[in-house]
Amino acid sequence: MVLKVYVSGMSGNKEVKKRQQRVLMILDSKNIQYDTVDITEPGKEGEKEMMQNKSTSNGGTVSDPDPRHPLPPQIFNDADYCGDYDAFDMANEIDTLEVFLKLAPADTTAVSSAQIELKQENGDAKKEVDGEKEKATEKDEAAPAEDAAAEANGEAGEKPEKKDEDGAETSSEDKEKAEGEGADAKEENGEEKRLSATTTTTTAAAAPPSVDEPATDSDRLLESERAATAQ
Repeated sequence: MVLKVYVSGMSGNKEVKKRQQRVLMILDSKNIQYDTVDITEPGKEGEKEMMQNKSTSNGGTVSDPDPRHPLPPQIFNDADYCGDYDAFDMANEIDTLEVFLKLAPADTTAVSSAQIELKQENGDAKKEVDGEKEKATEKDEAAPAEDAAAEANGEAGEKPEKKDEDGAETSSEDKEKAEGEGADAKEENGEEKRLSATTTTTTAAAAPPSVDEPATDSDRLLESERAATAQ
């Protein structure tokens, strides 16, 4: 089987010329044997007619998207049509060029398909890993904010607000101050009571005995003698 590349050596379309050069360069780089068929050379009218009749892709370019006849380069394997430049370029990109050129055995297609599926699976796995990394990063970034909020709530809970008799909110410091003042007032009241009791005791001790009741036995005896004399 002989690979044939149909080209036009006299084409005025610059894009056609670039495509022909690229196809030949790729085949040379991969060491694939081929024959070049220039359909513009004398005596190649039959080859030109065969190419135009069997090419199912028109090889349209930007400047000529819908040509009247299929444009070169067109690739054949003997009389079997392979495709135009766009199909050739796509096969080269996905690494199925030998299958496209009908040079590989039948099982090569399965191998190439398996490689394509493996690449897709690897790509999906990589996306999942990247997604997990993004979630972990977002969680790490959110953790400091949550810790700061928890710390702020903890500080707020250490100083609960309480209400006094009038319903006004007071802090724990105000309550402690009020309790201290109450204790001082109680101490002052106790001190005053002790002073009052001491004063009372001293006054009672210093008071003279009552006239009606003699203070001693001698006074009572003297009072008895006075009463007897008066009788």
